Amino acid sequence: MAEEPILICHKCQIPLTRIGLHFSYLNHSFQAEVPRCPNCGQVHLPENFVTGRMRKVEWELEDK
Repeated sequence: MAEEPILICHKCQIPLTRIGLHFSYLNHSFQAEVPRCPNCGQVHLPENFVTGRMRKVEWELEDK
């Protein structure tokens, strides 16, 4: 299994840590673990997360 690359905050120049966050869309919410800067709070949303999980939730909610 490939290791995740170490992501560095552009502003603070420190490594991001994984944290559970709540996302809301159309009055529905879900939780996901994403990289976040422990200093400034900037969140990194990987492309596969946005085009995968978030898109799936969006399609399921809009089809209702």
